[in-house]
This record gives sequence, C-alpha cells and structure tokens, in this order.
Amino acid sequence: MNVPLPKLQQIPHAVASVHDYEPLARERMTAAAWAYLSGGAADEETMRANEAAFARFKLQPQVLQDLRGGHTQVSLFGQTYPSPLFLAPVAFQKLAHEHGELETVLGASAMQVGMVVSTQASVTLEEIAAQAATPLWFQLYLQADRDFTARLIQRAENAGYKAIVLTVDAPLSGIRNREQRSGFSLPPSVSAVNLHGMRLPSMPSVDPSGPLVFGSPLLDTAARWNDIAWIKERTSLPVLLKGILTDVDAERALAYGADGIIVSNHGGRVLDGLPATIDVLESITTAVGGRVPVLMDGGIRRGSDIFKALALGAQAVLVGRPFAWGLAAAGAVGVSHVAKLLRMELEVTMALMGCRDLANITRVHLSN
Repeated sequence: MNVPLPKLQQIPHAVASVHDYEPLARERMTAAAWAYLSGGAADEETMRANEAAFARFKLQPQVLQDLRGGHTQVSLFGQTYPSPLFLAPVAFQKLAHEHGELETVLGASAMQVGMVVSTQASVTLEEIAAQAATPLWFQLYLQADRDFTARLIQRAENAGYKAIVLTVDAPLSGIRNREQRSGFSLPPSVSAVNLHGMRLPSMPSVDPSGPLVFGSPLLDTAARWNDIAWIKERTSLPVLLKGILTDVDAERALAYGADGIIVSNHGGRVLDGLPATIDVLESITTAVGGRVPVLMDGGIRRGSDIFKALALGAQAVLVGRPFAWGLAAAGAVGVSHVAKLLRMELEVTMALMGCRDLANITRVHLSN
C-alpha cells in the first residue's frame, strides 16, 4: 500500500512543463485515487489519442508581423477572460487534495482562469463561489429527480455562476478497468455534496435473462434533446452542451437552442474507441459557422496545443487532468502554476507564429 507524500510547499525548479506535474501528483495520491483521476475507459485508446493527435498538426509561422499590443483576451457570453483557458469540470477533487475544489478555485482566481464546477464536486457550489475571484460555470448532469435538478440550476444561478454546461455524452458511467483493478471506492470523507437530499430512483433487481444495462433507471431518465428547452426555461444563463463529437449533433444542438458547444469525448473516460477531439474539431466549427461559441477539451498539454485548437476554430479550451495534477502536487499554487505555464506557452507560440491576438490565429497557421 502506497503512502502519499506530503504536498509540495514550493514548486521545484525542475517543473518546467505541465507534464512534470504528473509524477509529483502520483506520489501524493493513493494508488486507487490515482487510478480514478488518471484512468480512462476500457483500454484507454481514446485517452491516449487525445494527446497524441495534436502532433499531427504542424505549425506554419508567418514572420515579421507587428506584435505590438499583443494579448490573449477572449470574450464569451458577455464576459472578457484574460486567456482562452478554462478549467474543465473534474469530480471529487478532495481525492487529490483535502480541501479539493476550494484550493482549485484559489489557484484559478490567482490567474483569472474560468472554472467549470462539477455537479459531483466534493465541496458545495456555494462554498466554491464564495471563495472565487474568477468567473464560474456550472457543469450539470441531469438527474432523475427533475425537481431537484431545477433547484440545482437555480442554486448555481443564485450563487453567481455565469453559464450552465450540460454534459450530454455520459448517460451512465463508462467501463473504467484501471479503476476496477485498483479497487477504487470513494472514502467516507468524499461525496457529491451538491446532490445530498436528492430522491434516488429505485434500482430493480437484475434479471440475467434480460438486459444487464438497458433496464437501468439511469437510461430511462437520461437527458434527451427536448430537455435542453426544459433547462433553458429554468435559467437565464447560457446553456452549453459538453460532449459533442459530430457536425450532425452540433447542428442538432443549435436547432434545440444550445448557446454554446464543447467538443469533448469526456477525456476518454466514458467510451473507448472515440476519435481524438482535435481530429473532429474543424468539421464541427465549420458546421457551426460562428453561430455560437465552440470550445474543446481533451489532451491539451502545451500552449501550442491551445494554439492549434484555436486555429481549427475553437474560441477557448478546457484542461482537466493537468490542473488536477497541480492540485494533487501543490494545492492552489500548483493549479495556478499549471495555468501560468500553459498561458505563457500560448503567448510564446503566438509571438513566434506572428499572431498578436486570438483573432489572428487561423487555419493558415496549420498543416496536417
């Protein structure tokens, strides 16, 4: 049984990229918690592909450009952010740090990075908002208890969250073998506190002669396209759909009233065998044609990865595992340092590519 090392009190000089945080995080988590945080679905092919696919896109710089007054600002839904970098929703962050999301939001606030808070956060959404000095979005899993879901949406709006992010690609959990092999289960001190008090559906006994999964009430009450209107009737906030992977679904999302799209395969944690998000991004941004903002997540480990996503039409990106590594290694300081590293690399990439702002980043800057 591994005994996690104490959190770092200062960042070692050897930490030069976000990759350097991964081993530091692993040493500071139990083996089971690490399996939960770092693992993917089944054989983890999609998880690996998310990161590897960026290498297929090569940068094509334009030299001798005027870089005076350069910046990385982006405006989304009436709010201006210093950079197009957001923290993706990651559940149960107390597995990585005893203060969980409270440390994360401190780190995000230090760098003014937008943060998407998970329905399955291990700290209440109100406590996170009270500590935030940066805009927050709320990630929503539609619950079988619709009345509770409506109250959850209203809680987020009342607490000052700026958007609702509906996850649409996970009507149930994927098969995560690494987690299973580790014997992972949530410790008593960690739970989805925002869901406390919710009425749970009754679970029928399994009939071995019938479906093993399709009889689940989770599928009976899973989100459907017409639920977007139901959500929009209950909030004045913009509603984004997270988990879109095809231009067909992107068009459907717009037809049903989505205010934004997040191209995502859930970090490879739900269904293995899906394409890397960067590989499908351009077809989706082309189909959307600027009608709503398109963001993406999956595999971003360098500022140059962010640049490539923007060149393919994304307005912003989300990172998940890298900031969780920073959280596990050094708490709020680690989170803010991960954000700083990625933003610094993005600015260096932009300058060397001849782009002084995000509007200058276009498809001509990439070959593949």
